[in-house]
Amino acid sequence: MDRLLKAARASGSLNLSNRSLSEVPDEVYRNLEGVGGTDDKWWEAVELQKLILAHNSIEFLKEDIRNLGFLIVLNLSHNSLSQLPAAIGELPQLKMLDVSHNLLLSIPEEIGSVVSLVKFDCSNNQLKELPSSLGRCLDLSDLKGSNNLIASLPEDLANCSKMSKLDMEGNKLTVISENIISSWTMLTELNAAKNLLSGIPAGIGGLSRLIRLDLHQNRISSIPSSIIGCHSLAEFYLGNNNISTVPVEIGELSRLGTLDLQSNQLKEYPVEACKLSLLVLNLSNNSLSGLPPEMGKMTSLRKLLLSGNPLRSLRSSLVTGPTPALLRFLRSRLSEDSEAVTTSKKDIIAMATRLSITSKEFSMGGLGLSAIPSEVWESEEVIKLDLSKNSIQELPVELSSCVSLQTLILSKNQIKDWPGSILQSLSSLSCLKLDYNPLGQIPSNGFEVVPKLQILDLSGNTGSLLDSPAFSSLPNLQELYLRKTGLAEVPSDILGLRQLRILDLSQNSLQSVPEGLKNITSLVELDLSDNNISALPPELGLLEPSLQALRLDGNPLRSIRRPILDKGTKAVLKYLMDKLPEQ
Repeated sequence: MDRLLKAARASGSLNLSNRSLSEVPDEVYRNLEGVGGTDDKWWEAVELQKLILAHNSIEFLKEDIRNLGFLIVLNLSHNSLSQLPAAIGELPQLKMLDVSHNLLLSIPEEIGSVVSLVKFDCSNNQLKELPSSLGRCLDLSDLKGSNNLIASLPEDLANCSKMSKLDMEGNKLTVISENIISSWTMLTELNAAKNLLSGIPAGIGGLSRLIRLDLHQNRISSIPSSIIGCHSLAEFYLGNNNISTVPVEIGELSRLGTLDLQSNQLKEYPVEACKLSLLVLNLSNNSLSGLPPEMGKMTSLRKLLLSGNPLRSLRSSLVTGPTPALLRFLRSRLSEDSEAVTTSKKDIIAMATRLSITSKEFSMGGLGLSAIPSEVWESEEVIKLDLSKNSIQELPVELSSCVSLQTLILSKNQIKDWPGSILQSLSSLSCLKLDYNPLGQIPSNGFEVVPKLQILDLSGNTGSLLDSPAFSSLPNLQELYLRKTGLAEVPSDILGLRQLRILDLSQNSLQSVPEGLKNITSLVELDLSDNNISALPPELGLLEPSLQALRLDGNPLRSIRRPILDKGTKAVLKYLMDKLPEQ
């Protein structure tokens, strides 16, 4: 013990976890004063900043904790504390406080004086409420209060506008107020599963950054149409509720990968929701008697669960068999003429031109265009141009005059050459989608002409990256889609893109994952599905606080057992973190 205390004086960090302690040693409260005897070089001592007392049998924390005024991290989890001292409020620099897995009946109001608090974990206690003073902790971004007896959230939490992760699973919540939800615009993860919620607040639509929403096992009867505003949503869990209909707006959630609606009261699945690019759709244990044939178009589906439904129009062997076979059957029932075009191309262009006068946006997707209409550059200050699903082979020089253009969508056309000279003139361009074109090699300096890009999609262009274009020329990139581009390894300069939030490397020939991915700490989504990866570097586990969605299906992974993979992103990252060598 003395050796640990002495080392703590030099490092400012003290770990006394798993020491069978029944109380905190007095030397700790004295800020390690006098430790080391007469030879102690007191002038070299560092103030204690990190104190870990987890997994002991501590029943009581003294008011003397106030002496540790420089503490940044305090971990008291897995002890026998029944209360916290008021002096906890006298730790002005504390950023992380973990009191989970104790016997706490309440949290003192003084917690509101810990104004630097960023992460607070009070899960697995016996709390009936959270103190309203938490609303004074304006930097609070990660709050975990799962497995308590909490019936409502204090309204003052609306002041915590930096809140990004909230976990209140396993409580007694009956409602989450509109005021709180509408204040948390930075929220990326919300878990209120296993509560008594009767509804989802309409304000949920304001959470445009929300990636994971878990509300399974509540009493929710409907999904508000405002869910359309959650356009970053990747995982949505609503199993074990009382939902009877799904709003058509859900079909607009283009990033949704997992939708769990098991054990509800659904009688039908809306045709509009067949637009989703889901990987997993769980509709088991509902009241579905049939499925829309349009579901056959959901070719991204890896897992469609339907057991426990009175499906009369489908053979049981199809329902329980492989998903691709069921999708093929549904596609065969689609009538060929279901997509007949009734409005002429000319009328649609005229309509798009009228709309662009106020919106500054042109939408001309799927019109069979072989050239870009002149209306585009004749319209002043166009900021968004969608020309996807056409037959355009090259960009006209006139497009260079659209200097306000921010978004250019050219997906699924016939463009063969990197349009560098045109792109160079589009100085405001922040989003470029060139996926699924017969695009040839991009020159090694090709990206230098679009330095402001935040979103780049080159998926489906197998020969485009052969000349190793420098991704380092795109320092502002936040989303990069390289699905099906023939990659045999991850381009090394991608590892330097520090603002990257979404990286899609699926359907390639990758055999390994570089350890350097751990340095992209802003990464929220990483898609590695359908490659040849057999092992993952443990360092990937270091992305745990930020990485919300890690997709690995379709790889011959031998190092991680199937039950862990099936539990999803969090379980995999925790497994990898546990494999890290001790520092």
